[in-house]
Amino acid sequence: MTRTLTAFAGDLWIATGDEEELRATLHAMGTEAQSLLLFDDSTGRQVDIDLGGPVQEISRGRGRPRLGVQAREVTLLPRHWDWLAAQPGGASVTLRRLVEAARKDADTKPSPRAAMDAAYHFLTVMAGDRPGYEDAIRALYARDKAGFDLAAADWPSAIRDHGAALAQGAFDQSAPR
Repeated sequence: MTRTLTAFAGDLWIATGDEEELRATLHAMGTEAQSLLLFDDSTGRQVDIDLGGPVQEISRGRGRPRLGVQAREVTLLPRHWDWLAAQPGGASVTLRRLVEAARKDADTKPSPRAAMDAAYHFLTVMAGDRPGYEDAIRALYARDKAGFDLAAADWPSAIRDHGAALAQGAFDQSAPR
């Protein structure tokens, strides 16, 4: 799963895209890219990416590909193990399929809390010292879009709009509290 990143230069929005797109864009900018702030749109947290040389292809050796698989213990009831054993591919394949389906479902239905937290993390970095920040955060966690918009009204449009976009799942009236 690729993550979406957004780049800012001061108060200006520069670019949004998946990590590879942004890496290529920032790499082309040269030394100017070093002053940019990058944010992971799913968490709102500031991130760094390696802008070094091109991404190198990893040659495949013998055996199974390295997928980063980690062996850990799973505790289930006997009826769960019986059901898993009867599935095509066995327990591991079935569990991976179920986890991926649950992750995709969660991605299409963003949690209001995750939206609030993402907006909070982004706004703390980009608007933490601006007038109205504290009121905007209170409105965000109260899921009060009108209050948020009012508190953020004087902020630069790129910061205000991106913060509101990250918070949209929290402001969605159909989302449960």
